[in-house]
Amino acid sequence: MKELNSTTDPIGQNLIKVISNVCFSVFVFSVLIITVIAITYQPPDPWESSRALTRYFTQVENATFKVDNSVLKTGEDVASSPIEAPAGAFPLVPITEATIEKSEEKLSNETLKKSGCEDVTLVNCSDPRVLITIERFNLKTFKSIAFLDYRTPVNGSKPNECDVAWRFRNKKERSWRKYRDFRRFKIGFTDDCSYKVVHAGRWHSGVNARRLRIRVNSTRTSPKARFAPPVRDEEINDTIPVLGSDSAFKNGKYLYYSRGGDYCKGMNQYMWSFLCALGEAQYLNRTFVMDLSVCLASSHTRSHKDEEGKDFRFYFDFEHLKETASIVEEGDFLKDWRKWNKAYKKKISVRKVKDYKVSPVQLLKDKSTIIWRQFDAPEPENYWYRVCEGPSAKYVQRPWQALWKSKRLMNIVTEISGSMDWDFDAVHVVRGEKALYKKLWPHLDADTSPDSLVTKLQGIVTPWRNLYVATNEPFYNYFDKLRSHYKVHLLDDYNYLWSNTSEWYNETTQLNGGHPVEFDGYMRVEVDTEVLYRAKSRIETFYNLTKDCKDGINTC
Repeated sequence: MKELNSTTDPIGQNLIKVISNVCFSVFVFSVLIITVIAITYQPPDPWESSRALTRYFTQVENATFKVDNSVLKTGEDVASSPIEAPAGAFPLVPITEATIEKSEEKLSNETLKKSGCEDVTLVNCSDPRVLITIERFNLKTFKSIAFLDYRTPVNGSKPNECDVAWRFRNKKERSWRKYRDFRRFKIGFTDDCSYKVVHAGRWHSGVNARRLRIRVNSTRTSPKARFAPPVRDEEINDTIPVLGSDSAFKNGKYLYYSRGGDYCKGMNQYMWSFLCALGEAQYLNRTFVMDLSVCLASSHTRSHKDEEGKDFRFYFDFEHLKETASIVEEGDFLKDWRKWNKAYKKKISVRKVKDYKVSPVQLLKDKSTIIWRQFDAPEPENYWYRVCEGPSAKYVQRPWQALWKSKRLMNIVTEISGSMDWDFDAVHVVRGEKALYKKLWPHLDADTSPDSLVTKLQGIVTPWRNLYVATNEPFYNYFDKLRSHYKVHLLDDYNYLWSNTSEWYNETTQLNGGHPVEFDGYMRVEVDTEVLYRAKSRIETFYNLTKDCKDGINTC
């Protein structure tokens, strides 16, 4: 027995040693795996990791931003209800049948008749009853438009024609912005001598009623510059705000972001990061120091190279941004900062933050005049949006309502929609790189071929309707087969709206210091998006035209 015990004890001890060594090896191996994962981990793309509200902003129904970037939402597209106008703005009180009836009551007890009908070939356009007749006609004809106010009609080119201008907004647009139209109406008389509209002209046909725009003195421009005399839209105020006195600068509190890795990335990432920075400034109750210089990514440029030096105001509504957020332009800010440090011994207090992991909550009680976030780390550690990741997302809310598309581009949208009398359908055709990438979208190319489009749209859109095609397909004649069935409209059909004789060209050239501005790919996306949203019916590529999933195979 003693010999047996002496032989079993070493065996048991050895077995315990082997088991403990295996367990320790597994532990060490697990630690190594976790360490490697921690070192090599890269944060997910912001469009994938966003929360429900953000997903709503970054997704388009049956479309995607991942490759084609053919549709883009901004704040005015996703508001649940029309956004209220700022204090002092023109009140949004649309003209209705009730308001027209009140206008009639203010007139004398006479009926809407021309006394005696003695001359049916001559119309007194200044007669308020003419305006009332036109207002009623417009209400019945343009049901998607909210008419805000009218100017007194003036004579047209013939004795029975009247030109009239009005301000309006599209009911599908949730912003408070106003637009103008002026049309020519042929006025006649009914059997009881009441006024009636015999014929209404098309968009901007009433040239005699057009308000004269303010022309800017162009004598200071270079004599070599050849462009139409610049014209300023008096309803656009995108001047850069100034700080004013030295004391105003000293008493302010600022959040300053150095340029990071987001520069020259896609516009989606630009918006995502910019709104993170603006949201942090609002959380900290500070003025955001804004760089108006934008780098346009190669995906939106004609040269297929990144292009720096674009102006924020080319793409977004700077006036609205100034009204909804506290901002100061970077150049003026740095100038005032240097001026203060030269003039006074007491320097401006600055806190430099070199790591995005320093959360906004940690900065909330900081008393420094300037909080300067610096993004010198390699990508992706130098992306602005990293500041709003993790726990910070609970405190910093991206102010999407502050970012609207440029009013100048929206004027183009309005002209395109108005030229179709607001009565059109639209199809969004996504092709581009996705049509070539058959591993993820195997059927997209065939499903959006010209023959396939004709077959599928014939079962959806009434023949000979106005059909607007929003697309990233570069070949203009690609949709020619649709023209045998519909009145097809493409963005390039309206290139006169940004030609060198257009208001957009004049205003952007003036904004750009006398240098012409290219109507680039991102501007095309913005205009296509907004025209698409104004259609009476909208057909999307994914789920309507193809069975492919918008984000690739097995993502539906």
